[in-house]
Amino acid sequence: MTARVALAIAAALSLPTAIAADAAHTNHDVTVLHCSRMVDPVAGKLLGETTLVIDSGRVKEIRAGAVDDKPYRDAAAAAGGNYALVNLADSTCMPGLIDAHTHLTSETSPTGYTDQFRWNTADFAIRSTVYARRTLLAGFTAVRNVGDGDNESIALRNAINAGIVPGPRIFSAGKPIGTTGGHADPTDGYRMTLAGNPDAKDGIINSADDAYKAVRQHYKDGADLIKIMPSGGVLDESSSVDNAQMTIDEIKAVVAAAHDYGFTVAAHAHGAEAIRRAVLGGVDSIEHGTFMNDEDMKLMKEHGTWYVPTIIAGKYVQEKASVPGYYPAQVAAKARQVGPLIQATAGKAYKAGVKIAFGTDAAVYPHGQNAKEFQYMVEAGMPAMFVLQAATTHAAELLHKQDELGQIAVGRRADVIAVPGNPLDDITLMQKVNFVMKDGVVYKEAGKEAL
Repeated sequence: MTARVALAIAAALSLPTAIAADAAHTNHDVTVLHCSRMVDPVAGKLLGETTLVIDSGRVKEIRAGAVDDKPYRDAAAAAGGNYALVNLADSTCMPGLIDAHTHLTSETSPTGYTDQFRWNTADFAIRSTVYARRTLLAGFTAVRNVGDGDNESIALRNAINAGIVPGPRIFSAGKPIGTTGGHADPTDGYRMTLAGNPDAKDGIINSADDAYKAVRQHYKDGADLIKIMPSGGVLDESSSVDNAQMTIDEIKAVVAAAHDYGFTVAAHAHGAEAIRRAVLGGVDSIEHGTFMNDEDMKLMKEHGTWYVPTIIAGKYVQEKASVPGYYPAQVAAKARQVGPLIQATAGKAYKAGVKIAFGTDAAVYPHGQNAKEFQYMVEAGMPAMFVLQAATTHAAELLHKQDELGQIAVGRRADVIAVPGNPLDDITLMQKVNFVMKDGVVYKEAGKEAL
C-alpha cells in the first residue's frame, strides 16, 4: 500500500518542482539573508538587524548588521555553486515553525462523512500533497501528523524527504490507537454489515496485549510516534466528547511498548478523567484538553507532560456547528459543547505553568490557516514571545528534536521564515509569512511561491 500511494503522490507533482528539490545544495550553494530583525526563541529576545549565511542547507554564519556579501558571492562562484542574496527589508526572521498537531491527509468538508465511502486511499494521498504545500508556504517547516486513515502520511513523509513533493518535515503517527467504538474507531456510524471488527492491526485495542501488538505494527509500518485516543472526540459519530475510553492499564501498555521502540506518545483527551489516566499512564503530551481541571494541571506539571491546545479547531467546529447539514447532528452538538471552552482552558493552563507546545488540529479547519492559532493563544493570555517559542523551541523539545529544529544556530538545518513588520507588536502578522526556507531551499519569497 505504501509504495502504491507514494507512486500516486509522485504522479501528482510537476517535474520542474521535483527537479528543483533534487538539485538543491549542489557544490556550495550559498544564500545570504539580510533580516531587519530576528527572533531568538532560545534567549526569548528580538535581535536587531542580522545577516544569515546559508551554505549547502545549513546555517554557516550569523552576523549582526547587514554585511558586505561580496566575499560569499565570490566564494560560491569559485566553488561552482549557486549564490543568492535575499534582502528581507522591514521583515522579522525566525526559525521555521512547527505545528505539533496536524492531519495532512484530509480536510474539513460538508461531504466528508460520505466521501470516505467513495474515495480510495490514493485520493486522500494525492490531495495531501496540496495540503502539505499549503502548510509549508504558511511557514511551517515541520509538523507532527497525529493520525491518518491508512498510513498515507507515512508515504507523504517519505515523498517529501525524497524531494518528490514540497512540504514540511513530517513526523507521522500513522493510524491512531483507540478502543472499540471510541474516537479512533474508523467504523463509528457504519451499519453493522460494514462495520466489521477492527483490531490491533487497525489501531483498535481492548487489552494490554492488544496494545503491544498495535505499537509493534506501527513500528513495522514506519511510524515516528504513537497517537492514542483515551477520550471521546468531536468529529466521530458517537455520543460523547469527553468520556474515558481507555483503561490506565491499556494506556500504560501502549506507553511501555512505545518507549521500548523509541516512540513518544501523544494522547487526544478532552475529558478530565481521560487526561488524568493518560498522564498517570506516562504519555508525553495531552492534545486538546478541553475539560482539563486543576488536578490534571497539577499532575501534568509533576510528570512534565506537554499540552497542545488546538484552540483554532475548537473555534472552527463551533462556527460550523451552526451551519445546517455541515456536521451530523450528534457531531454538531459536541462541537457546540467544546468550542466555547478550549481557549479559556489553554489560558488557565498557561497561568498554571503547564508546558505548552503549538498545535492546531489542521484538517479540522482548512490547511494553511495554522497561524491563526498564534492570535488565539495571545487572546488566551499568553505573551507573544511565548507563543513563538511554543511553535519553535517548545515544539522541537516535544518532538525530541531540539538538537535539530526550533532555532537558528550555526551548523543547524537552515529552516528560516520571515514576516513583514514585528510580530511581537502585532501577532496577526504571523498569518502573513512572506519568506520560507527549508533546508536552505527557498520556497516562498516576497510573499510569492518560489518554486
